[in-house]
Amino acid sequence: MALVSIHGLGKAYQQGEVEVQALQDIHLEIQEGEFSALVGPSGSGKTTLLNLIGGLDRPTTGTLSLNGQDIATLGESKLSAYRLFNIGFVFQAYNLVPVLSALENVEFVMVLQGRPAAECQARALRYLERVGLKDLAHRRPKALSGGQQQRLAVARALAGEPRLVLADEPTANLDTENALGLLDLMERLNQEEGITFLFSTHDPRVVAKARRVVTLKDGRINRESHPGAGHGLN
Repeated sequence: MALVSIHGLGKAYQQGEVEVQALQDIHLEIQEGEFSALVGPSGSGKTTLLNLIGGLDRPTTGTLSLNGQDIATLGESKLSAYRLFNIGFVFQAYNLVPVLSALENVEFVMVLQGRPAAECQARALRYLERVGLKDLAHRRPKALSGGQQQRLAVARALAGEPRLVLADEPTANLDTENALGLLDLMERLNQEEGITFLFSTHDPRVVAKARRVVTLKDGRINRESHPGAGHGLN
């Protein structure tokens, strides 16, 4: 069974009296352990699809299942639990809690999950070490560089043991050195721990790392490509 299974998915938004179709007839399966990217021009539906998979929005039509559970049918409380226990998010804007230390930011999701305090701290320190920030555990986000904040966001996303990590333009604010370092880190975590990653990106550096590339155009899947297939951004 696929980790994520999407059939006939559509999403429409109302803009005044006009209905805008952001996604149409999406069919997609994501297997456990994939390291994949959604690409396409601005407005093609990449972020909308990522938000639907992450339970941040609801589809207008079709089904979207994680391990056989159709999340479109879940009530708000169950949908929140779905996000908390199954999805890790890495946002372009980091979305860190400014008043919390790096350690506390990583612990935050685990605290919400109800894990014991000792386990939260141990797992947080483990992932801070994995992303090279253990020595900065007690600094707040504003005392970290952009690259460090993005690595902190990755540690936070992973500490709660999600089935799937969704990364929306994670390298957009990073220079080449930091971007490549972050991608190498996520690739290692994918290979060593089997964590599934799905990116939404315009960045050719991300595309070059992805082992599967799904191209969206005008709200539809335009094509797919794989290593050696000459995939690109158009």
